[in-house]
Amino acid sequence: MRRVLHLMRKELLELRQDPRLFGIVILAPIVQLGVLGYAVTTDVKDVPTVVVDADRSVESRTLIDRFQASENFKLVGLLASTNEIDRWLDGGDAWMALTIPPGYGQRVRSRRPVTLQVVADGTDANSTNVAMGYARALVAGYAQELAAVNGGSIVPPVSVEIRVWFNPRLESRDFMIPGIVALLLLVVTTNLSAMAIVREKEVGTLEQLNVTPLARWELITGKLLPYAFIGIIDVVLVLVVALFWFEIPMRGSTALLFGMSLVYLMCTLGLGLFVSSISSTQQQAMLTTTFFFMMPMIYLSGFVFPIENMPEWIQPVTYLIPLRYFLVIVRGIFLKGVGLETLWPQALALFTWGAVVLGLATLRSSKRLG
Repeated sequence: MRRVLHLMRKELLELRQDPRLFGIVILAPIVQLGVLGYAVTTDVKDVPTVVVDADRSVESRTLIDRFQASENFKLVGLLASTNEIDRWLDGGDAWMALTIPPGYGQRVRSRRPVTLQVVADGTDANSTNVAMGYARALVAGYAQELAAVNGGSIVPPVSVEIRVWFNPRLESRDFMIPGIVALLLLVVTTNLSAMAIVREKEVGTLEQLNVTPLARWELITGKLLPYAFIGIIDVVLVLVVALFWFEIPMRGSTALLFGMSLVYLMCTLGLGLFVSSISSTQQQAMLTTTFFFMMPMIYLSGFVFPIENMPEWIQPVTYLIPLRYFLVIVRGIFLKGVGLETLWPQALALFTWGAVVLGLATLRSSKRLG
């Protein structure tokens, strides 16, 4: 037993002598718990909502004020026509659109029933179900108040008709499976490329590569391209399974999906190369990738939990996460059928992020390899 205790003491001393590894296993979980404890929530609030007020009466303004005063909805735009709804929902700037028909105020005053229309983005089935429940409850409460004012009419004067776009069946897998493409690419290619330079150093072949005629960029390109090829194979496999096994609708361009996947691979491979350049062992590279990049990206990107539901002080951090942009792209292509005319902001952000991190990783790796 004493020998075992001595061996345990030796391992702990070695751990203490590696400050980076110590920080990963001790400090990283504390930081993650603090941040993710606020960000990871299934609550739905501040649903981005646009309103088309075709009546512009006192009654319609009162109804809009009810939505605006509710903590469950966030009014992000007043539209002049229903033709503008497509742009807001396609780009993900709004989840719901409320349309107040002409003559709404007159029908309310004359105690005649009137129907409102709500168009909901069904991409995220769980959040949409909750948001639709909020809308029904708000309109029902408002209708009961109007009925009470009008002498307790039995027929509710206001009702709501809800239409769901993009995912009318409200299937959760239609939302989750396209995101798996992004998640698999992140996990596989980042981890593999993070081991690239570190593994050469550990087995002693890095010095041998340094004396070959290979230029630095040739060495880095040769190390990363095989993992990019693996990433493309993963995209093909996931796409085949999603379309033919799970029958996920593919409304957009397959060519655009592969093109954006290549841009995203630039981000994941660059991130893995950067981690490789700051790590001394494969163990360090794996832990750094998992604790400091993988888990925060998965939880803060909108893969599972909507960004709009996170605290306001956390939401700006999500703009630093490439997975956020690629999730919007891949879900937009799969479920909405939109193209670059709608997704260009996310595509530009993804390309910029990839170019920056790949450039930094290349410079740091070149110094290390030299």
